[in-house]
Amino acid sequence: MSFEEARRIIIETVRALQAVGKQETVPLDEAHGRVLAEPLLADRDYPALRRSLRDGFAVISSNLPGTLLVRGEVRAGEKGEPALRDGEALEIMTGAPVPDEADAVVMVEHVERLTAADGSMRIRIHQPAERGQFINDRGAEAKRGAVLIPAGTRLDTSHIAALAMTGHTSVPVFTRPSVAILATGDEIVPVEATPAAHQIRDSNSHMLAALVRASGGTPAVFPVARDSKDALRPLLQHGLQYDLLLISGGVSAGKYDLVKPVLRELNAHFHFERVRIQPGQPATFAVADKKPVFALPGNPGSSLVTFQLFARPALEILGGQSEPLLPLLHARLEAPFRHKGGLTRFLPARLSEDGHSIRHIPWQGSSDVPALAKANVFLVADHDRESWNAGENIRVLLKP
Repeated sequence: MSFEEARRIIIETVRALQAVGKQETVPLDEAHGRVLAEPLLADRDYPALRRSLRDGFAVISSNLPGTLLVRGEVRAGEKGEPALRDGEALEIMTGAPVPDEADAVVMVEHVERLTAADGSMRIRIHQPAERGQFINDRGAEAKRGAVLIPAGTRLDTSHIAALAMTGHTSVPVFTRPSVAILATGDEIVPVEATPAAHQIRDSNSHMLAALVRASGGTPAVFPVARDSKDALRPLLQHGLQYDLLLISGGVSAGKYDLVKPVLRELNAHFHFERVRIQPGQPATFAVADKKPVFALPGNPGSSLVTFQLFARPALEILGGQSEPLLPLLHARLEAPFRHKGGLTRFLPARLSEDGHSIRHIPWQGSSDVPALAKANVFLVADHDRESWNAGENIRVLLKP
């Protein structure tokens, strides 16, 4: 199936599994990146009174063009002044309250200052002003009781500002889902080991743990499972005690690819075992003991791409996020590009600093970690198209 169809199946299945998530309260300064458990409501009108959007002069628009007596000034943080009368203006700063009867603010750059013989200050304005210009009316941003942030939103920096604005020193959030991470393979040794030529260090467990944290989960890295059913079975059973089980390796069709046979012995229900993508074609999604299980191909590029496409939306839903998003953009190719059709390919690429153009990074396949490290995005080559010319747009998946 296509990766889009696979994502749809995952999202629908995990939503059906997910009960109401557990909640906890965290300090405001620890809430960034967490998922809001209760909607944030406006505690008053925003703004709470009419405010000036510019430094300038509050005026009655029907007096313009004309010469006006400057009655005084008002700064942000001061109480409002009495209502203006015809022929008067009030010097006003950005954020200051606009006096009653004033219906426009004229920017200071558009005003000519005059000093009368009696020492009073006057201004001359040569252009008319529109009613309401540069005035932020009371409640224009939000009315009291309005929903500012819906529950299920992952909190970004602007959300932290909204929480602080409404007086929240602590925030109700969903607890982070727990994720068991299990790498498999006789060839894998610990990171601190010196591998023989036929061995590799365990890069996937650490990469997947970082991806889980970035997606709002709490990772638990298991010991590497060796390529036997007896070694694999107890680790899988233990992994099913977590909210989500993430397996790397052992999912192809080889003699020692034992993950799927052992999962079947544990009564897992498989929703798909193959996706029309490269890398990551053998990616598998199953449910066992009402827990989502993702068995990802073992090469790092495959694990990275399939986590982002498939495991991440499941993890986000388990963490209370209402709308999992796939960060796909478009960019212009710097050079012609060709691939063999039939599979949607996610290939390492470099997006330019301005975000407009992209170049493919040559690689030796999904085990090529150095090429992955050079990339900041993945070029997405659609399965039903084989060539693109330089300057044409192509889809881009952001690298997590």
